Amino acid sequence: MSSDLRSRKRLAMRQGISNAATRLFHERGFDHVTVDEIAAAADVGRMTVFNHFPRKEDMFFDRDEEGREILRAALRQRDPRVAPIESLCLLAQRLVAEDSPYVRFTIESQGFIETIERSETLKARARAIRDEIAQVVALALSESVGREAIDPAAHLAASLLLATWTVALIQAHQTFRQKRDTEEAKAVFLAIVDKGSSGLKTAMAGTPYV
Repeated sequence: MSSDLRSRKRLAMRQGISNAATRLFHERGFDHVTVDEIAAAADVGRMTVFNHFPRKEDMFFDRDEEGREILRAALRQRDPRVAPIESLCLLAQRLVAEDSPYVRFTIESQGFIETIERSETLKARARAIRDEIAQVVALALSESVGREAIDPAAHLAASLLLATWTVALIQAHQTFRQKRDTEEAKAVFLAIVDKGSSGLKTAMAGTPYV
């Protein structure tokens, strides 16, 4: 079996497990679903589930690593004439324009948010992911301008950026929940990102990040 075929089979199995888990989580709540039940729904063994997802939470946040890579790529592939922070502002606009699942405000996305809200475990993992992504962004920012990974300015910029995007996402989802208007929710998200980015650029004045 070629490595490409093995890779496709592995990805397909991973996606199948994730789909089965997501369906059960939405139907019954994250904390009321066992790994054994997920394995049965996906028609695989318990150990196969753990081979693809070390933690149950990973099956819910299965796009986590993909999201981190999108952020890294935005900085790694940016036009040299575009400042690092500006490239991340442009990324937010592009994700909305492309209807990315990370910034999607629909009935389906509300199911995702409500599942998190009903589980302390998922809320804790979401906070941890946010902090981990801040570290990813800090490293990518420092690398993008040739500074050391411990650069305090990069870490401050990353923390402010993640705080802005977190508030923007929360407010946009709340807007959709209240008005059931996807376009208005997108507008709220972008307006908050834009306002927060203006403050971030001011805070980072005099650094190579702006």
